[in-house]
Amino acid sequence: MSEEAKGYGEFRRGWPIVVAAMLGIGLGLSPVPLYTTGALAPHLAQAFGWGFGQIMAGLTVMTLTVLLAAPVVGMLADRFGVRPVALISVVLFGLSFMGFALSNGSLPLYYATWAVMAVAGAGTLPITWTRAVNNWFETRKGLALGVALLGTGLFGFLVKPLTAWLVAEFGWRGAYVAIGALPLILALPVGWFFFRDKDGGAGETVAERRARQAAQSAATPGLTFGQTLREWRFWVLGVAFLLVSFAVGGSIPNMEKILGQAGFGADDIVWLASLIGLSVIIGRILGGWLIDRFWAPAVAFIFLAIPALAYWHLASGGTDTTVTALSIFVIGFAAGLEYDLMAFLVARYFGMKGYGGIYGALYGFFALGAGFGPVVFGAGFDKSGSYAGPLHVSAGLLLASAVLLLLLGRYRKFDQA
Repeated sequence: MSEEAKGYGEFRRGWPIVVAAMLGIGLGLSPVPLYTTGALAPHLAQAFGWGFGQIMAGLTVMTLTVLLAAPVVGMLADRFGVRPVALISVVLFGLSFMGFALSNGSLPLYYATWAVMAVAGAGTLPITWTRAVNNWFETRKGLALGVALLGTGLFGFLVKPLTAWLVAEFGWRGAYVAIGALPLILALPVGWFFFRDKDGGAGETVAERRARQAAQSAATPGLTFGQTLREWRFWVLGVAFLLVSFAVGGSIPNMEKILGQAGFGADDIVWLASLIGLSVIIGRILGGWLIDRFWAPAVAFIFLAIPALAYWHLASGGTDTTVTALSIFVIGFAAGLEYDLMAFLVARYFGMKGYGGIYGALYGFFALGAGFGPVVFGAGFDKSGSYAGPLHVSAGLLLASAVLLLLLGRYRKFDQA
């Protein structure tokens, strides 16, 4: 059978998994707080007198919590299956996000809500969803992961104008409640009916699941989590994703303020910031298609090096709409490749035996950068009134991460046990 025919057969059987994963990831912990905080921060600042650095510090609290929760969730998914972990977490995440509507001006309460949300929503991270997608696809693994992770781009594209409308109609508290309800209304029912891992159904008993998992673990090629921690490639990937997430994650929630400082009006800011989500969508599909056909680190080098130039432009300021739109677009390309690239590289360099724990640990590196990036950007602005410094640093970090990925070498092959 040809590679094209195999790829078609994979999508014919596995498309429900991809769709469920797309909604679960897109309406989960990974994109929702990141894309909404920038839009809601001015209203929190106005209501409680908080600085932007204080508001963005919530992302750091979430990050530190995720550092502990992500590996645990990955191992729980390895042990109990991705379906129960993901679906329970969808419910808890939606409810905990609504908790921000109860904010009363207390920063400790605000930060505690971030921590609770991080624990409750850790199972909605790509750790769980991408494991099932990886198991269902081989020939078109990269494209399937790219489509599954489209949810982050779709949400990022739609949430800016949606949040603005919700705040105008229902206030910022109503916006938190409405956005928190989206996972319960959309992701939960689709996941309930369509999401499952390739090996094992929703109705198996505990004994059946344990027997299946023991046999599956023995037959699954790849490295265990402990073996991977002794691999130099793991640490190269960890540092690379830390740098990428700091640079990309730091700019996205601050993009409205970056554009405002450059002199753009409110209407231009809304549509320019929304371009990030649109470019993430394109980056997911194009990046997934490319890494199926070419060496993934080389593809990543291009996707990460070009946005470095975009940061230099944004740091210089100015209201050239075309150049600024193009700059934001290529930054979204970098954001569009990061999650599916991580899932793809874990499968190619470490195999699937310890996938949940490995991905969870690498996601910890990613979350560390994504959590501290926004608060460093926000604090830099509070101190100097400019984003030029963080933007210049981010440009250098993107170039460094692109070079690091080139050190990984050829994909590894693991013998079937």
